[in-house]
Amino acid sequence: MNWTDERVELLRKLWSEGLSASQIAAQLGGVSRNAVIGKVHRLKLSGRG
Repeated sequence: MNWTDERVELLRKLWSEGLSASQIAAQLGGVSRNAVIGKVHRLKLSGRG
């Protein structure tokens, strides 16, 4: 699975809405919870809200 611009934008949107990493992984498909967590940290999205 590649992190396309569209998938990154969806990740940012879902993360800002407060979804868990597991929920985001399920919506994106083809990616694990840990991959979502890693990407969140690399994008420096750790803070919510």
